[in-house]
Amino acid sequence: MAKPKTLYSCTECGGQAPKWQGQCAQCGAWNTLVETLAAPAAARFESVAGARSTVTPLSSVTPRATSRIATGLEEFDRVLGNGLVAGGVILLGGDPGIGKSTLLLQAGAALGALHRTLYVTGEESAEQIALRAQRLGLVNAPIELLAEVQLEAIIAAINATAPEIVVIDSIQTTYTEALASAPGSVAQVRECAAQLTRLAKQRGVVVIFVGHVTKEGAIAGPRVLEHIVDTVLYFEGDPHSSFRLVRAIKNRFGAANELGVFAMTERGLRGVSNPSALFLSQHAEGVAGSAVVATLEGSRPLLVEVQALVDPVQGGMPRRLAVGLDSQRLALLLAVLHRHGGVDTSGFDVFVNAVGGVRILEPAADLAVMLAVCSSLKNSPLPKKSLIFGEVGLAGEVRPVQRGQERIREAAKLGFETFVIPNMNKPKQRVDKVDIVGVDRVDEAIAWLRR
Repeated sequence: MAKPKTLYSCTECGGQAPKWQGQCAQCGAWNTLVETLAAPAAARFESVAGARSTVTPLSSVTPRATSRIATGLEEFDRVLGNGLVAGGVILLGGDPGIGKSTLLLQAGAALGALHRTLYVTGEESAEQIALRAQRLGLVNAPIELLAEVQLEAIIAAINATAPEIVVIDSIQTTYTEALASAPGSVAQVRECAAQLTRLAKQRGVVVIFVGHVTKEGAIAGPRVLEHIVDTVLYFEGDPHSSFRLVRAIKNRFGAANELGVFAMTERGLRGVSNPSALFLSQHAEGVAGSAVVATLEGSRPLLVEVQALVDPVQGGMPRRLAVGLDSQRLALLLAVLHRHGGVDTSGFDVFVNAVGGVRILEPAADLAVMLAVCSSLKNSPLPKKSLIFGEVGLAGEVRPVQRGQERIREAAKLGFETFVIPNMNKPKQRVDKVDIVGVDRVDEAIAWLRR
C-alpha cells in the first residue's frame, strides 16, 4: 500500500506546499503552514489488479490444458502455434502499408462468428474500417468496432462488452490520463501495454497489439514492450511485391522462428500452401550461379533458390553484397573458399541473393552459397534438380545440420534427384530415385561440381 505523502497546508486559505516555508505563496499570510498527511493516490492498476497472489508450492499447482482458438487463417495459426491462447498477448509489427490491419481484420471477421471480437482503431475511423471491409468482402462480418485512443475508455468498453478477442490498432496511438506525456512516447507505450496485458491475464482475454516500427525495422518504443507480451510477430516483405511473410520472433505458446507465407490479393491476404514454389525460379535451362538449399523455418522445411553473381572488379575495392543472407558470413565463406577450396575471388565483386524476399538465418545455406559462387565464377551451371545444404566451418569442414531427413524428404517430394549434403546427414537406408553425395570437406564439394 502506498505511504501517505507529507504536505504543508495553509490554515488561512487552505493552499498547499510541498515543503514548509514562512509565508503562504497563495494568500501571503505568515506562519500559517502546518504539516498534514495527504491521502495516497489510487493505484494506477487498481481497476485491473484483481485478487492478491499468495505463495504456492510448485508441486501443488495443476496446469490447465490450454485450448487453441483458430483464427480461420491457416498460415496465421501456424505462426501462432496452432491458434490463439486465452489470456495471450500478441504484438504484430511491420512497415506501414505491409498489411497488418488487413490481416487482423480478416482474422477478426473469422473469429467473430464464434468468439466476441472487439476491434479498437486509433488511427482510422469506423467508416474507414468499413471501407476496407467492403473491399475485402467482409461487410457483414460479426465484429465490433471502437474508435478510441484513451486507455481508460478502452478498458471501460472491454469491461462493458466482455469480448474474448481485442485488437488494439495501434498501441502507439493509445494514451492514459495518468501520464502527461504525449501518445507514442516511451512512458505512454509502456504504461498502456502493461495495463492491457494485466487485464488480459486477469480476464482471459486475447489482446493483439499492432506496433509501429522504426526506420531500422525494430518495433518502436522500449524493448520492454516485446518482453511483456507473450508473442512477437514481424510482418516482412516488399510492399511492391504481392508476397508477405509473418515471422514469429518470440512465442511462449509455440515455436519461435515459425514462418507464415501470404499472398496479397484484391480480396485480402491468402495463405500459400506450398511456399517452396515461391522461392524457386523456373529456369528452362541450367543457369550458372544458381543453387537450391533446404532451410528450416520453425517446424517447416523450405526450399529456397540462392543466386550468386561473380563479376570482375571495375575499379576500387571488390564488393561483397548479400540480400537475404548475412553479409559478414558471406565474407567469411569467401575466405574459407580461398583457403580450403583454392578458389580466389579477390579480384571479383560477389553478389548473393535469396530469391523471393526470404531471409535465411541459419548456417545450413553455407555450402549452397559457396557452390553458387563457384558456379558463377566458372560460368558452369549446377546439375538440374540438385539440392545442397550444410554448415561450413573455418577449417573447411562441412558440418551436419539438424533435421536433415526432413529436408531431404521435402525436396524429394518436389522432384529433386541429386543431394550434396554433409556425410553425417546421409540417410542410413537408400532412397529410391535419389543420388545422395556426402561430403566432409569443402574441396570435396568443389570437386563434385567440377566433374
